[in-house]
Amino acid sequence: MTDTRTAAQTFVPESEVKRFSPTWFGDLAIRYAMVIVMVLIIAFFLYRSARFGTVDNLQTILVAAAPFALIALGQTLVILTGGIDLSVGSVIAAAAVFGSLTAKAFPDQIWLAIVAGVVVGFIAGAINGFVVSVIKVPPFIATLGMLTLASGVAYVAGNGAPITGLPADFSRIANAQFGGLTLPVILMIVGILGLAIVMRRTTWGMRVYAIGGNPIAAGIAGINVGRTIFSVYAISGMLAGISGVMLASRVTLGAPNLGVGYELDAIAAVVIGGASLLGGRGSIWGTALGLLLIQTLNNGLDILTVPAYWQKVIKGVLIVAAVAVDVWATRRRSR
Repeated sequence: MTDTRTAAQTFVPESEVKRFSPTWFGDLAIRYAMVIVMVLIIAFFLYRSARFGTVDNLQTILVAAAPFALIALGQTLVILTGGIDLSVGSVIAAAAVFGSLTAKAFPDQIWLAIVAGVVVGFIAGAINGFVVSVIKVPPFIATLGMLTLASGVAYVAGNGAPITGLPADFSRIANAQFGGLTLPVILMIVGILGLAIVMRRTTWGMRVYAIGGNPIAAGIAGINVGRTIFSVYAISGMLAGISGVMLASRVTLGAPNLGVGYELDAIAAVVIGGASLLGGRGSIWGTALGLLLIQTLNNGLDILTVPAYWQKVIKGVLIVAAVAVDVWATRRRSR
């Protein structure tokens, strides 16, 4: 007869074995790979430079991340539906130019400059959404066209030159501080928290994920696919418009080339944050982590005076590595 007490003492539940097995640790490392990388990067820069860990430097990182955060959040929504928005950099420029022109025309009503920038961004995003959702042009082509169009409009509106001589109140928009944080940083924090809640707690957020997972099945389930896709592009454009005004205010200049290349950093932040370019998988928190990782890396490399061309090499390797880990993890889960 078996001693049940001894058996109970020596028996280890199957779930416990799985939880602490090498496979479990491997899956955990893959799932939180970017968090681990972030911790290692911070530890490295803290070791190499005492300046990196100062409060002033932390504020520098947040201020640098803020303009990218807004367009990265919009890019997240678009990528979750299986699309992409290549136009946000040029939309930033157009919003900056029109916002600056409005500020010069109405120096006593600076709020109109903010409205102008937001409206320009919304119109550009709405056009993207209409072309993609109604005319059914592939997102890559549609937004590539808007990239060229918005850039051209920015140069035409500014007669090929930056808008200068802006009123002092306009520069105070981005430099205004509340509780030690500048307005762009506050907008970044509010945007991340707000969209994170929307994507997790609302039916609209669920529709976005459903469309990215399978647009045909989403349509059969009763989701208005076209309307939802239109909305994510409109939001992406509007966030780019806000970013454009904030950037123009920060540098007190409405430059028609202000946002050149910003779309690439936004896409990089989304991808590094774990989103799939095929749609249906990703998160606002992941994008926020990817954005901070890129900006922390840029800041640390600047402090160590690493040449700009080497910074591009390092960033490129990081992006490819992030995608490779994502593909490997997806294949591993599908087995």
